[in-house]
Amino acid sequence: MYGRNPAGHIFHRMEKNLWDLAIAKANESKEDGQNGNSSVFIAGSKNSGKTSMILRFLDRDEPPKPTVALEYTYGRRAKGPNAAKEVGHVWELGGGAWLSKLMEIPINIDTIMHTALFLVVDLSAPNQIWFTLETLLAAAHSRVEGIVAELKASDPHIREKLRKRAWERIGEDHPDKSMIEPFLIPLIIIGGKYDIFQDYDSEKRKTICKTLRFIAHTNGGTLQFFSTKQEQLVVRFRALVSHHLFGTAASKTLQTEHNKPLLVPTGLDSLQQIGTPPLSDKDIGRVHAKKPLELWKHAFTGHFPQENTNNPSMVEDPAKDVQFAEPAIDELRAQKNEELERYRRLSERRAARAIQTGYGEAYSLQMNNSRKKLCTL
Repeated sequence: MYGRNPAGHIFHRMEKNLWDLAIAKANESKEDGQNGNSSVFIAGSKNSGKTSMILRFLDRDEPPKPTVALEYTYGRRAKGPNAAKEVGHVWELGGGAWLSKLMEIPINIDTIMHTALFLVVDLSAPNQIWFTLETLLAAAHSRVEGIVAELKASDPHIREKLRKRAWERIGEDHPDKSMIEPFLIPLIIIGGKYDIFQDYDSEKRKTICKTLRFIAHTNGGTLQFFSTKQEQLVVRFRALVSHHLFGTAASKTLQTEHNKPLLVPTGLDSLQQIGTPPLSDKDIGRVHAKKPLELWKHAFTGHFPQENTNNPSMVEDPAKDVQFAEPAIDELRAQKNEELERYRRLSERRAARAIQTGYGEAYSLQMNNSRKKLCTL
């Protein structure tokens, strides 16, 4: 369009029509991830209730089945009566921490801008909490950094974009800014099986709550407890997932009391409120740590020695699960197992004969040497 300025000169007036505004809005939604392509990736402790959480979010009344490797599902939501439904993608990693390499599938260069990472720990198994978080956070950090390096050629400012969005979630003026290293994608730590955890000794609950708050806060994440047996916590979880999948309003409710289920949205906690690491009396003044995280690790693992769950042998064999029964394949597998067992027994017998033969030869050699000595005498 054209117009005249006060001096009478003709100028080009840059005005946007409805079509331009629609395109701008669509691009804005795409940048924010609210274009039907948002996804959540849920990983964490084995048997921590991840599948149950997803089923409750999707409002599916069915018993949970063991998750094999990486599984995908989706949820849909209509913005209005005549609007097309948005699709939210839900990925779940099974097997605990040992399959973390499969993060490459749901977190990639096409999804990095609109994926949220949910890490689930089993509150009823504190001897696995630190190991699970440490392993999965390291794997996720490595994956995100790899994507940033890969995208740098086409988008030199990708890291700055992700950091800017992370600080927008936390708050640019947060008093703990110097102590926070925000995760580049939205991070949510879920404490599962709260119904069991709530019956723990008060000091144990306090130690676990403070430690999880510290990890979530210093990574710029959200912390929330969950139980399928408490409807209020199910409602909270649904709202949290909906926020990351469909852009619904984020909760601003803060609950940090260790005698109640924690609800700590991103940026609402502080190191002052969390307090000091739960060190034992004998460790005070004796622990040397270069970083606060190391101090918290020493304190937590001192109370709850950790078990290494990153072991494939600890994962149940899905081939033995009746839900994956395939008669033809199962018969062939059984045949191969029998062949393997026969080979194992044959190998053991050969090894036993070799040992006996070797012993006999050594004995004969020893007797011959003895005879020679007797002859010499």
